[in-house]
Amino acid sequence: MKLTITREALLTPLQAIAGVVERKQTMPVLSNVLFVAEPDSLTLTGTNMEVELVAHVNEGLAVESPGRITIPARKLSDICRSLGEGTQVELALQGDQVHVRSGASHFTLSTLPAEHFPNVEEDAESFRLELAQADLRNLLEATSFAMAQQDVRYYLNGLMLEVGSNYLRAVATDGHRLAMSTLAVVTGSEEVRQLILPRKGTLELIRLLADADTSVMLVFGDNHLRATLGAYTFTSKLIEGKFPDYNRVIPRGGDKTFIADRQSLKATLQRAGILSHENIRGVRLQLQTNELGVFANNPDQEQAEDSLPVDYVGESLQIGFNVGYLIDVLNALEGNNVRMTLSNANSSGLIEDVDNGNSVYVVMPMRL
Repeated sequence: MKLTITREALLTPLQAIAGVVERKQTMPVLSNVLFVAEPDSLTLTGTNMEVELVAHVNEGLAVESPGRITIPARKLSDICRSLGEGTQVELALQGDQVHVRSGASHFTLSTLPAEHFPNVEEDAESFRLELAQADLRNLLEATSFAMAQQDVRYYLNGLMLEVGSNYLRAVATDGHRLAMSTLAVVTGSEEVRQLILPRKGTLELIRLLADADTSVMLVFGDNHLRATLGAYTFTSKLIEGKFPDYNRVIPRGGDKTFIADRQSLKATLQRAGILSHENIRGVRLQLQTNELGVFANNPDQEQAEDSLPVDYVGESLQIGFNVGYLIDVLNALEGNNVRMTLSNANSSGLIEDVDNGNSVYVVMPMRL
C-alpha cells in the first residue's frame, strides 16, 4: 500500500475515529485504525467492538498502490496534527511497518494485519428514518446527560429511542432523574419501536452530528443502529433488555407550580451548591408566594441562603433535591423561563420549558 493525501483530508476522519478507539484495549488491533486503499478511494475504520465508525475519503488523495493494513490510531492522529497545514502526507507500507513522510519529517509506525481487524456483524434491517442532523443532535443532547454510567441495571446505561408513526422520542434515566424529549416527525412506522443505544454510542453519535440541516439516515436493526451522515457510517450495538415504562415515572396532578427565570434560578442554585455536602449535593427549596428560597449546608457547619422571585401563589412547601441534577436540567433547556411542578416533599418534581413543551424532566426529591 502506498498513497499520498493532504493533511486535512486525513486528519479530519482520524480525529473522529480516534474518539471511538479506546486507549486501553484487550486486543491490540482495536487500538489501530483499518486503512483500505483502493485506486480512487480510502476507507478508514475504527471500532471498540461496541461502536464502529467508517470514514470514506475521495478528495485530496492519490493512491499509487492499493492495500489493506491497520495503523495505530492515536499515534497517526497526533503525527498529522503536528504537521503544518496544507502539507502532503505520504503513507507507504514496507514489510510490517508503515512509513509516514511529510516534507523533511519521517515517521515509522508498526502495523498489524488487516485480517486481525474485527468486523461488526451484519444485521437485518427492520426500519429506516431520515431526518436533519441538527434535530437528532438536539434530541440527544436534551436527554443524554441523564443516562446512568455503570448501573447494574445495564439497560439504564444508555439512551432509549422510541419511534412512533409521527414522532421520535429520546428517554434517559439513572433512577434518580429522567429526561424525555420528543421530535415531531412523520416516520411512516406502523408500530411503536424501541431500542437502547449504549452510552458510548450515544456520545459518539452526538459528536459526529453537525448542527445543520444536512440529513442523517438512521437504519434500525435487531441488534444494531446504523447512522449514515456525509462521508461517515456509524454503527453501534444495542443494549438488550426492556427499558422502564417512562410514563409511570412522570408525575401527574401536581398542584404547586411556579415559573422562574431560567438563568436566575440556575445562578441561585450554583451559589447555594458551593456549600452543599460535596457527596450528596443536597439543597432545600422553600416555595412560598412569589418567592423561592434556596438553602444548603455541609458537615463543616457552613451554610448558604439565597432566594429569587418566582411566579407562584399557593401553599408553602419545603423539598430537597440534588443541586447538580437541577442544574443539569437547566443547562439542557434553552428558553428564558422554566416551569416546575411539585406536589409534596416526597414526590418528584417536574421541570419544563414554558415556551417549548417538547422536553420534560423529572427529578426525585431528597430527604435532608
